[in-house]
Amino acid sequence: MPPATTRSKDEPRLSRPVQVAEAIKTWVVEHGLQAGDRLPSEPELIERFGMAKGTIREAMRILEAQGLISTRTGPGGGSFVHEVSKERARALLGNYFYFKNLTIADIYQLRRILEPEMAASLAGRLSDAALSELEANIATYSEPSSTLEEERDYHIRSLRFHGLLASHAGNAMLAFLIDFIVSMLADLTVYRHLYSPPNIELWERGRDHQERLVQALREGDADAARTIMQSHMQIAQKLMEGQEAQMMRRFITE
Repeated sequence: MPPATTRSKDEPRLSRPVQVAEAIKTWVVEHGLQAGDRLPSEPELIERFGMAKGTIREAMRILEAQGLISTRTGPGGGSFVHEVSKERARALLGNYFYFKNLTIADIYQLRRILEPEMAASLAGRLSDAALSELEANIATYSEPSSTLEEERDYHIRSLRFHGLLASHAGNAMLAFLIDFIVSMLADLTVYRHLYSPPNIELWERGRDHQERLVQALREGDADAARTIMQSHMQIAQKLMEGQEAQMMRRFITE
């Protein structure tokens, strides 16, 4: 039987398949299984957890929907531990926020907390290849946009700079959180047309901050890196909130 879980009286009772799915995940961790390792067969799972075939199959469907197992048919087939990709995890977490009506202020509240300290921690630690990658990204929006489509792409590329920087943090959770946050901001920008009308000040000041940040990172100046990123976050938030306000005025007028 799957182990009982502690829950408050106000917490909904988990269905039996969900309980079994949780028990299988616990079993995988306890036995140190890794991505690609084969899971026990269906008869073995039925015996191990003392549940009916239908319950085991539903539990396995739950785990497959979560991206934690994969199933192959034919010779050599079966169920295998599967590592959830960053893209899938980001999409699943994004679904949670789909109806939360996030604002620019919500997103930048987190960015102001996380990104300046991350930038400071990376000063003097990035390889020449990593610094060149950041500079190459900045070069893709070296001139003001000439069309709305180009303006939209510039916004996304500028945000990609922060995801690239986070990928070198050496902290998987921090890297994922920042990548997720900037991805949410990119989606919000596109969905709400926050790139319209083009904002030359946002492009100019954002690019200037990023160039100065790369220089501080190259020189190993943690204090400068922190200060530049703090300034970047504050100014970007103010200008993006201005874009958001314009969008709302257009929506009300229309």
